[in-house]
Amino acid sequence: MKLNKKILATGILAASLVTSQAWGAVSAEEAAKLGDSLTPMGAEKAGNGGAIPEWTGGLTTPPAGYKGDGIYINPFPDDKPSFTIDQSNVAEYADHLSPGQVAMIKQYPTYVLPVYDTRRTSAYPKDIMDQTVSNATTTELIKDGNGLANYENATPFPIPQNGLEVIWNHITRYRGGSVQRNVGQATPTPNGAFSIVKFQDELSWRSYLQDYSPDEDANVLFYFKQAITAPARLAGNVLLVHETIDQVAEPRRAWVYNAGQRRVRRAPQVAYDGPGTAADGMRTSDNFDMFNGAPDRYNWELLGKKEMYIPYNSYKLVDRSLSYDQIIKAGHINQDYTRYELHRVWHVRATLKEGERHIYAQRDFYIDEDTWQAAVVDHYDGRGELWRVAEAHSMQFYDQIVPWYAIETLYDLLSGRYLVLGLTNEEVDPYQFGVQRQSRDYTPAALRRAGTR
Repeated sequence: MKLNKKILATGILAASLVTSQAWGAVSAEEAAKLGDSLTPMGAEKAGNGGAIPEWTGGLTTPPAGYKGDGIYINPFPDDKPSFTIDQSNVAEYADHLSPGQVAMIKQYPTYVLPVYDTRRTSAYPKDIMDQTVSNATTTELIKDGNGLANYENATPFPIPQNGLEVIWNHITRYRGGSVQRNVGQATPTPNGAFSIVKFQDELSWRSYLQDYSPDEDANVLFYFKQAITAPARLAGNVLLVHETIDQVAEPRRAWVYNAGQRRVRRAPQVAYDGPGTAADGMRTSDNFDMFNGAPDRYNWELLGKKEMYIPYNSYKLVDRSLSYDQIIKAGHINQDYTRYELHRVWHVRATLKEGERHIYAQRDFYIDEDTWQAAVVDHYDGRGELWRVAEAHSMQFYDQIVPWYAIETLYDLLSGRYLVLGLTNEEVDPYQFGVQRQSRDYTPAALRRAGTR
C-alpha cells in the first residue's frame, strides 16, 4: 500500500506553514470546557449516540478478588464479543480501521478482531487531572515544537491545536510516576519459534524522585533504566536513559553497561532509528512505547478525529493462567485473547522532513482521546510501501488509576515476523508502582551496580 503523494505534499506544506507560529496555551474560555463538555484530560465527555458511551469517571475501583499484588484480574469476565472482523467482512468495517489493520487481516486468515462493547475505563488521579487543566492555559511548545515551556507533569495540551501537541501528549502522559516492571519480549520467526528476553525496567519521572529539586536537571522529563535478566548470554547488560524534553538543544543522554566487558559507554545510537534493545532488528529505538524521543525529524499533521476499533481493556493478555506459548503464534499473537472496542482517536501523520534520515518515511498515529496513548501506528518505508503495523493493547491499572499498555506488538508485513513486548504472564512481581528512587540511582556510576547484582 503506497503513500498518498497528494496528501503527503499537503501535509508537508501545512506543517511548514505552522513551524514559525507560536503554539501552546489556549484561552481561559476554551479551557473552561475541561470538566464540562470535555473530560479533565480533554476527551469528549459525551458518547456518540451509539456504540461509544459517555465518560463517567472511568474504572477506579479494583474488582472483587484483586489482591493488590500487581497481578491484574479481568474486571469484565462475563463480557463476550459482539461480533468479529475478519477477511469475510473487513471491507464493511474498513473505515473504522487503519490501513495497517486491514492489511494484517487480509494477510493472515487467523488475524481477526473480536469486537466488544465499548467501556471507557480510562481514569487518572485527581492531581494529574487538575494539573492537566492548569497546563491548558500555561504550557507552550517552543523551539519549533521540539520543547515545552511551563511544564512539569501531566498532559501538556488537553485541547490540542496541531499534531505536535498531540504527540507530546503521548510522550509525556502519566504512567504512575515511579514504576518498576518485569516483562518479557519475543521476536518470533515466521513459523512461530521464539525465545524470551526478560527485562527489569524502571521509569521514574523527575518530579517523583525523593530528592527532587525543580532546578536540578530541569530539561529532564524522566529517567529510564532497563536491565536484561535473561537469557544468560545477555543478562547483566543495562541501559540508562535521561529523557530530555528538548532533545535538539540537549540530545537524550544514554549509557549502556556491557556485563561481558564490565564497562559503561555512552550510547548515542539509542535514539531515532537506532536498533532496539535485544530486538533482533525488529524495532527501532523510537518504536518503544509506540513512539518516544525527539519529534524533530518529522513534520506532524493533525488530520482530525475518527472512530476506530482499537485494542482496549486487554486483561485477557495478562491472565496468569496463560503461558507465552499460548499467546505467541506464527505471524501474530493469538487474537483469541485480544479485545477491540470502538473509541475516538486523534489521527496524526508524521512525514520525514527533507534532508532528514529515518527508516520510516511516514508514520500514521491513532491516539486514544481518553488516555493520549498511541493505540495503532502504521509505518511506511522510503518507497511509500506500508511496512510495519504497531498495536498497543491497553488496560486500566485500576488500583493505581493509571492507563498503560498490557503489551505492545509491532508486525512486519514484509518479513512475516513481529515483536511483542511487555509480556508478564510468567513473570514474578510484574508491576511495582510507587518505588522510591533518588537521582543517584540514575547515574552512569549506578549502571555497573545494576548489572552485577
